[in-house]
This record gives sequence, C-alpha cells and structure tokens, in this order.
Amino acid sequence: MLVGISPLLSPELLATLCRMGHGDEIVLADAHFPGETMGRRCLRADGLRVADLLHGILPLFCLDAYVDAPVTMMAAVAGDRLDPAVEAAYRVVVDRHWPATPPIGQLERFAFYARTREAFAVVMTGETAKYGNIILTKGVTPVS
Repeated sequence: MLVGISPLLSPELLATLCRMGHGDEIVLADAHFPGETMGRRCLRADGLRVADLLHGILPLFCLDAYVDAPVTMMAAVAGDRLDPAVEAAYRVVVDRHWPATPPIGQLERFAFYARTREAFAVVMTGETAKYGNIILTKGVTPVS
C-alpha cells in the first residue's frame, strides 16, 4: 500500500495514469460499454463505480486547462433520457479536486465512440448507471 493513494487504483491503472501525457485521454466506462472493442488499452476495474474511481484518480491527475471540456460524458440518444444524478455525482467529485473545471461536455454516442478509439486507455468499471461513461483529458502537472 502507498500512503495517500486510493486502494481502488490498481498498479496497472497507476502506471497508465503515469504514462499519459498532457492532452491524452482516459475513458472511465460503465459496465455496458464496449471497452474491449474500442480501447487500445483496456483495464479492468470491475465492481467499482465511476464516481469512486474519480475520487481516487483526480488527486493524482490534472485536468487539461487548455480545452473547452476536459471532462466529457456521452449525450443521450434521441428518445432516451439522462439521469441528471449521474452527472451531478461526477461533478461533485470534479469540483472537490478541480473546482475551476468548465462544465462537463456532452458528446453524441458515435462521436464518443470515435473519441474513445483515440483515447490512451479505457477503464471498464462496474458502473451500472445508464450513460455513466466519462472521458478525462489530462493536463500539465503544475510546477511546485
């Protein structure tokens, strides 16, 4: 165990976060997402909820300040409805760690898939919330 690092973060996920450069993206995908099909690197975090992983990741991970939406979710398909509680739960975590982050962006389903194919990694979670997927864009680590 390491001090100050969430035990929810596997060694593989920690190594992946470390290897990412600024502008690289990581997708935290719900349990229904085709992550194995979409991702060049697909990690497993079965049984974990996306908000809990966000709590573990965001203290270690700067969000990109040079893009309009460093946090992006999938928009609802026509005829579907988003559960506003899902985005609200993610926003609470983002605000706790990076309160100046712009509003969470929304991408149409197939645009979200296309962006996922270009992402550095996909983390398959146990999230069961419909449209529970989120993309994080890594920023530059501030100089201390």
